[in-house]
Amino acid sequence: MLSSAAATSQTATIGRASPCAASVPRMTTLVRVEIFDEITERLAEFIRRQPVFFVASAPLDGDGHVNVSPKGLDTLRLLGPDRLVYLDLSGSGAETAAHLRENGRICVMFCAFDGPAQILRLHGRGEVFEVGAPEFDEYYPLFLPRDHARAVVTVDVERISTSCGYAVPLMDFRAERAVLDKYWDRKADELLDYRAEHNSSSIDGLPSLVRPPARPGAAERAVRSS
Repeated sequence: MLSSAAATSQTATIGRASPCAASVPRMTTLVRVEIFDEITERLAEFIRRQPVFFVASAPLDGDGHVNVSPKGLDTLRLLGPDRLVYLDLSGSGAETAAHLRENGRICVMFCAFDGPAQILRLHGRGEVFEVGAPEFDEYYPLFLPRDHARAVVTVDVERISTSCGYAVPLMDFRAERAVLDKYWDRKADELLDYRAEHNSSSIDGLPSLVRPPARPGAAERAVRSS
């Protein structure tokens, strides 16, 4: 069970009213960012309700490309008050993996598209564990099995903050898209070659997925078939 933790506030005084602010004297308002010592149960519930999250990373080279990736399909799990893991699925690129291998920096962001407005940012250090690594085998059972999963990413959270999110639009969630699963079902014979060709390095040339491409459970299937 995730326990409660006290939050601190960072405030800035400005001269015009802000929709993020509480009631304050005229011509002065406080824009508040709450900092938490851990992922509280309230924040954990907020995370579990969100159908999408965003992952941001960047290389150390100032001329390199910053990356932001949206994630869905119920691919994130909380491991404790300052640790999480998400399932990384095969796609057109592998920027986050490359950046984490180089420097470990990552930010995971959630925002409310319905209900009370809120943005939650989790800054921390991430590690990538590809199919075949012991850590992948440890965490993969937490998720719905997907033959096109290529890695898990763990994040040790170092900074937890919320902000108002009042500019985020209200939208209704309809359903998860089934396109990615169906695509790789049709292209199953091409999956490993695709990963070898397109997921081995970032757009800046950093090493990304470095292990020989494999499917989850390939070793177990080989044993059962022998």
